[in-house]
Amino acid sequence: MANYWFEPTTVEFEVGGRTMSLETGRMAKQAGGAVVVSYGETVVLVTATRSKPRPGIDFFPLVVDFVEKTSAAGKIPGGFFKREGRLADREVLVSRFIDRSIRPLFPSAYQDETQIIATVLSADGENTPDIPAFVGASAALGISEMPFLGPIAAVRVGRVDGELVINPTSEQMAESDLDIVTAGSRGALVMVEGGAKEVNESDILDALKTAHTEIVKGIDAQEELQKKVGKEKITVAEAPDISALEARVREMAEARLSDAVRITTKGERYTAIAEVEKEVLDGFVSDYRSEPCKIDSLAAIEERREGLSRLTGQVKDILHDLRSQLIRNRVLDEGTRIDGRKTTDIRQIACEVRCMPRPHGVGLFTRGETQGLVFTTLGGKRDAQTIDALTSRTSKPFYLHYNFPPFSVGEARMQRGPGRREIGHGMLAERALLPVLPDLEEFPYTIRIVSEILESNGSSSMATVCGGALSLMDAGVPIKAPVAGIAMGLIEEGDRVAILSDILGDEDHLGDMDFKVAGTRDGITALQMDIKITSLDWKVMEQALEQAHAGRLHILDCMERETAEELPGFKARSELSRYAPRVKVILIKPDRIRDVIGPGGKVIRAIQETTSTNIDIDDSGQVTIFSPDSDALEAAEAMVKELTQEAELDRVYVGKVKRITDFGAFVEIFPGTDGLIHISHLAEGRVERVEDVLVEGDEVLAKCIDIDPAGRIRLSRKEALADAAAKAE
Repeated sequence: MANYWFEPTTVEFEVGGRTMSLETGRMAKQAGGAVVVSYGETVVLVTATRSKPRPGIDFFPLVVDFVEKTSAAGKIPGGFFKREGRLADREVLVSRFIDRSIRPLFPSAYQDETQIIATVLSADGENTPDIPAFVGASAALGISEMPFLGPIAAVRVGRVDGELVINPTSEQMAESDLDIVTAGSRGALVMVEGGAKEVNESDILDALKTAHTEIVKGIDAQEELQKKVGKEKITVAEAPDISALEARVREMAEARLSDAVRITTKGERYTAIAEVEKEVLDGFVSDYRSEPCKIDSLAAIEERREGLSRLTGQVKDILHDLRSQLIRNRVLDEGTRIDGRKTTDIRQIACEVRCMPRPHGVGLFTRGETQGLVFTTLGGKRDAQTIDALTSRTSKPFYLHYNFPPFSVGEARMQRGPGRREIGHGMLAERALLPVLPDLEEFPYTIRIVSEILESNGSSSMATVCGGALSLMDAGVPIKAPVAGIAMGLIEEGDRVAILSDILGDEDHLGDMDFKVAGTRDGITALQMDIKITSLDWKVMEQALEQAHAGRLHILDCMERETAEELPGFKARSELSRYAPRVKVILIKPDRIRDVIGPGGKVIRAIQETTSTNIDIDDSGQVTIFSPDSDALEAAEAMVKELTQEAELDRVYVGKVKRITDFGAFVEIFPGTDGLIHISHLAEGRVERVEDVLVEGDEVLAKCIDIDPAGRIRLSRKEALADAAAKAE
């Protein structure tokens, strides 16, 4: 019997060889738009809701939250409270990706508070929920009353055995050398973010083209859903005609602003621009206040105040747009940028390593007015970060934290915990460095990198990549190859196109595309693109990637030249810092782990306290010992070996008689291990009674002559004495 309460509408399409379905009308019907996206057994509910318009808002208050509920994977949250807390880094990264993709796709006049919530309802462990969440966000906005200029869609691209794979499963991702999430409209890409294992530019471009072809399928499905159930869009008030005001502002400010934006130093340029804009704004305010008017009520006073506020806002917007247009025209017409560089020029670079005495590794990277001080710290297995994801619990032995203090841009404000921007920038840099790190078997350390941005005017995330590579090499981490990163920009008007290398902060803001590319000399390890134009020529994208490649090589050359004395051959130091922990890895039999740990951990704690070392043991029997003191390391190693050593054939031991029997003596050759000296092996000739030769407590030379399949050890005092006599001769 049909349920009269629900009238769901469903649209399905194939992507990545599997069916993705978009359903609405069954869940969260009071939201402005609600879509349930299913992909395999992964299900995500995405809602889009707006608040009533509020007067006085002069920005677009958009919030996007991607939330993974542990119940979706049949898990109970850990911790004392047993409920989900603040968003994890992974949730923040997905939220940022959705936010940055949809934010530009609203009319500038739309400023209602808008919230997107993507809630994971079911997770199958094979199909990641981030792609369904993205598609659902666009679909929910599309069927709502909000004036969304979509739809857009997204796919993940992997590459397994040289073949591109759309939306690879978790198993396929484990074998993939590419992990790129791409979002786009029908005409262009809008966002790209991901990592790779030194993949060249042409292969990256092929992956992006393939991704865009698949993206169109999701757009078609959303348009079909919108035709079936889409609500009528609200009307956004058209901007008033302020052409006369624009002409007056241009007349008053253009010439002086044109001179101001040509000042190459950031601080002086900002001061000159601020002076021009203040004088222009003060002039309009003065004229407004001097106009005759009749104020005979509180309503008239409020109207007058609102009129002044509206005027100042319009003048500020016009000045901002004029400033941007002057800079864009100069780049397109003259090929000259804000700081006087040509489009392919990269600012001066300075690098230092080991500039602080105590940290394990330090890299100070300065590029123009951007500076990052990056630290590498080495630790043991217990220092790894535990990641409690929806469908798995893993240990993360490498992580990077990025900090952006207010003084880096000349501001004074309260410091709080890391925001979404800091988390996103840190993950981009982490993704860039991860492919060049050594395997744990080769270098069994947990590695933490911390980037402190000391100055910022253009891509501090890429400065973090460069400084991170330097600090790793300074710490003695044997990375496979040095990594550098560069931020690129694009200005496009009609047929005029300018691709900018190493962009400034202002160029990031006023450009049509900014993208960051990091990698080694051999290929790309991470990239991130924000594209603001509605169509993009693939030839321009190809040229941009080629120009980024040339810039990356230039930066690597500078890094190598600047650190030639400290890092000969541009390789990691051969020795660790004297303050870094040393490591020793030994293998013991799994059934001997209990001997090292002892009852309640008593034995291993005693070893660590006695030697001031840290010891980690895994289930396979691998014992990892950490200590900055090599003598302590050797002492701890000796203790572990003594507890777990095995008897060796033909080796002579000094043992202690533990028990006498009629047929021989049981001798402890080392703690926890006994062997039998049969009465026939006590001495030359016939021995009538064992007690004639040995008594309990005696120390005795004993040679191991046999170990049977059950592990029983046979010893010989007679052969041990004979060997000793032969050596004495």
